[in-house]
Amino acid sequence: VLLPGAMSGRRVVRGELGCPVCQWTTHWDDSVPDFGGGVVPEEAPPCDADGVLALLGVEGEGGWIALAGTMAALAPEIAARLPGVGIVAVNPPTAVLPEGGIQVIRSGAWPIKQHALRGLAISGGAASWVEQAVGSVLPGLRAVGAGPQPSASSRRELLAEAGTLWVVRCG
Repeated sequence: VLLPGAMSGRRVVRGELGCPVCQWTTHWDDSVPDFGGGVVPEEAPPCDADGVLALLGVEGEGGWIALAGTMAALAPEIAARLPGVGIVAVNPPTAVLPEGGIQVIRSGAWPIKQHALRGLAISGGAASWVEQAVGSVLPGLRAVGAGPQPSASSRRELLAEAGTLWVVRCG
């Protein structure tokens, strides 16, 4: 159940989200739901927006891509270059705001269901977090990351790696 404290059009600016059965709740503030445990990085992303867009290969309108960790710092630039594609910034630096097609989520666990995204760019995070995040990408589409690689799988194809950067096609 969502109990909005303040709205701006259809956007929840402040409020509470909870379950009346198990009594779980989370707070919404500054248009950002906080599911707890999210680490907000402040260092620079490992590549630029041009690199992420080239590696993801996302073109045209529709759907969502997720940018997580330091990669989420690129959200405003990528959103400007992909009009009509929603951007979810998971645990972005504090300067990234939920505006212009960008949604922000803070969470210690990966908050997006399996096979829901057109692409993913992730940096940082535990290997288990990376596994869950890569699982959110639709089959045949790509995930780009810096840091721990997702485990080898017959449903994933490693397309490229250089240093700590990697690109996989999800299956």
